[in-house]
Amino acid sequence: MENAHRNDPKTYLRGLFQAAIAAADPAHCVPPNLPQPGSGRNIVIGAGKAAAAMAKALETAWGDADYEGVVVTRHGHGAPTRRIRVREAAHPVPDANGEAAAREILAAVQGLRPQDQVVALISGGASALLALPAPGLTLRDKILVNKALLASGAPISTMNRIRKALSAVKGGKLAAACAPARLVTLAISDVPGDDPAVIGSGPTWMDGADYRMIATPMMALEAAAREAGMPTEILGDDLEGEAWELGRAHAALALNTKGPKLLLSGGETTVTIGNAKPGRGGRNTEYLLSLALALDGAANIHALAGDSDGIDGTEDAAGAVIGPDTLARARALGLDAAAYLAKHDSYRFFAALDDLVVTGPTLTNVNDIRAILIM
Repeated sequence: MENAHRNDPKTYLRGLFQAAIAAADPAHCVPPNLPQPGSGRNIVIGAGKAAAAMAKALETAWGDADYEGVVVTRHGHGAPTRRIRVREAAHPVPDANGEAAAREILAAVQGLRPQDQVVALISGGASALLALPAPGLTLRDKILVNKALLASGAPISTMNRIRKALSAVKGGKLAAACAPARLVTLAISDVPGDDPAVIGSGPTWMDGADYRMIATPMMALEAAAREAGMPTEILGDDLEGEAWELGRAHAALALNTKGPKLLLSGGETTVTIGNAKPGRGGRNTEYLLSLALALDGAANIHALAGDSDGIDGTEDAAGAVIGPDTLARARALGLDAAAYLAKHDSYRFFAALDDLVVTGPTLTNVNDIRAILIM
């Protein structure tokens, strides 16, 4: 990609984003990490935004072996399978489909024997999709708590601790239900630190588990770095905090960095809504709008931020791109960037500029990918 960043910075950044996503493609990372089919029953279960694509990859690898199973993924994130049933449910707020799918998955692992094997396919989003309330609670209870957590700005680790307490399957409870069969988990991480107890709220994680991390945010960032063809620094794969604050901090860093240089980062920021009625947007477009405001049209700095699953929050875009002309083009259209940021309306801002990054569901999820190009 030599000189590509100079010829067309936006296309260059989009190419890096796609390279990062490709590194976490289940078709690439599932087969080499699969166990061999066992001699007893082989049951496949799974949950998350990548669950259907992971199931499809498993079927390709296992071919005509004897197995069955069920996975649940987000609406629109399905993939064609032959033997493994794919259920779709709501995300990030759970729904009745998620509750029914969780019951079906739990039923699939009942009555197993020591000679049987369960392969669990877990990825980001599993926490909301496995919506089986703990005894004494209802789905409505979980929905109300989930909505409050999403608006609170709480980090994912805190949210998942609460979700575990409200669930009949999270926090290792699904793993316990698989006993005495052998359980092997293949996980695609979307959480800072890749803690298996936090990915999807850890439904199949317990001490001593055979838990295989097959794709992580750092793997995705390293793939983008290999594709970059220029000096690159990875700032970290676990950056958290308010999206607008990180945008400001990264602007200050970029303004004090001599080019040519590419700054990559991952992690999951938050957007605290408070009591105000929000506009439309996710954490990546909010980060970029804050970044653009802080850069104030600085020459030769371009950036992209997007969610690797293709969905920034609840929107139909993965994220957006900015450049030195972003604010000037906005003013020409009568758009007040600061006002859009204050209203958490970053999606509409970038939609008006035609600068959204729209990929559709990528069928994987290794969290956010941010790239700042300093030329």
